[in-house]
Amino acid sequence: MFVKCYAGAIVGIRAVLVTVEVNVAGGGIGLYMVGLPDNAVKESEQRIRAAFENSQLRMTGKKVVVNLAPADLRKEGSAFDLPIAIGILAATEQIPEDALRDTMFVGELSLDGAVRGVRGVLPLAVMAKEQSIRRMVVPAENAAEAAIVDGVEVIAVESLAEAVGYLQGDTHIAPATAPHFDGVAEQENPYAEDFADVKGQPHIKRALEIAAAGGHNVLMIGAPGSGKTMLARRLPTILPPMTLDEAVEATKIHSVAGKLGETAGLLRARPFRAPHHLTSQVALVGGGQSPQPGEVSLAHNGVLFLDELPEFGRNVLEVLRQPLEDKTITVSRAKYSIEYPANFTLVAAMNPCPCGFYNHPTKECTCAPFSIHRYFSRISGPLLDRIDMHIEVAPVAIGEMTSERKEETSAEIRRRVIAARNRQETRFAGLGIHSNAMMNSRMLREFCPLGEQERSLLERAMERLNLSARAYDRIIKVARTIADLEGAEQISTAHIAEAINYRTLDRDNWGR
Repeated sequence: MFVKCYAGAIVGIRAVLVTVEVNVAGGGIGLYMVGLPDNAVKESEQRIRAAFENSQLRMTGKKVVVNLAPADLRKEGSAFDLPIAIGILAATEQIPEDALRDTMFVGELSLDGAVRGVRGVLPLAVMAKEQSIRRMVVPAENAAEAAIVDGVEVIAVESLAEAVGYLQGDTHIAPATAPHFDGVAEQENPYAEDFADVKGQPHIKRALEIAAAGGHNVLMIGAPGSGKTMLARRLPTILPPMTLDEAVEATKIHSVAGKLGETAGLLRARPFRAPHHLTSQVALVGGGQSPQPGEVSLAHNGVLFLDELPEFGRNVLEVLRQPLEDKTITVSRAKYSIEYPANFTLVAAMNPCPCGFYNHPTKECTCAPFSIHRYFSRISGPLLDRIDMHIEVAPVAIGEMTSERKEETSAEIRRRVIAARNRQETRFAGLGIHSNAMMNSRMLREFCPLGEQERSLLERAMERLNLSARAYDRIIKVARTIADLEGAEQISTAHIAEAINYRTLDRDNWGR
């Protein structure tokens, strides 16, 4: 007997519909799988046989051929266990074939018949809706994730026997539901950190507020213990809440990477990723033998924090050029080419020299001039050029640390950031971007016209600081964000001057 049901394969962060065709006939014995299955799919035979035996289900002694179509797409992972098992049961008339109509199956089988969670269920649910598949049978731990997608009935099962009982009509399972998503209210703070914890550092707080308001990249340079990491970890607390589209896209990436918990639905807080400086190039950008999203994609719609920036490998840092410019990362290998989204805000931190005390107000630097230059040269000019704001972080004075003065909270800063982002959303309506940092050259000319005084000030700064054309554009973008925070329609000389101030740690001026 021949039957078919539906499954899905993950390619990048999107899913492709896979038809599981099962044919049971005489003329031989054994289970044969075709359609480019990888080792994990081939090994499903032993899991399926054990699951049948421990679930009091019958495995046929006839020849069983399983085809995973399209046959030219490689099938990877253990999510095909459940659809293959259900297909075999339908082909041997243990469950009605009609019960498989317009239904997708996803799940890994344990030897005792339990259904285990798998990666990438959210992209599969999105694809099911696009393909007009009305129902999905998924592991119970993936149910909240799949239920995010409206228009697809999600049936959560914990075992193969439960799935069979449901398809036979003997067991009733109510469709899973996802909690309503209405974003995060402006006054709420879903994070444990708060800017109120940071004493002093008004100049750095101001810079991070501008970075959050315009989506700008930031490099903080300062001595050990000056608060760089503490400040960076609080940047997500002042970012605007994610929209539904942003939350779905970020959740899809974390789903494919297996980073969602058992009861997780949509991500509510913006991602904050802080990979160690020993992180490999593949771990940062993604890829591998079985392609997975890297840290730059896991930080999509959030913050990527690189502490001790010069300690990262040179080749590792250089791969950041494309995502910083294009907001995507393309991973090309001999057998595949995959594009992952990578629209993140980069926050980097570093010491000013190997000993860490160059320009320190009280401690003496023991580094030779050439070693300072060599240390700073670990960051290439093209990469540094793509970072909008360079900020020197001075140590906090003892008087400020012990002060009882209340600092501004993240909620207060966040309200100003949201107001500035709303102005940008209105300005860029219909253009496919939502922040000043994403403007291209044409948009820059249209939305950021400069007066004679502003242009003259910027030209003098370019000559004096020996900045590049890319730096010229980024200064204007930062100035536009400063104007948005003030509610100003036009960029003024004060906005340009402040934006230039955040470029004073450029390579050619460091240490002068």
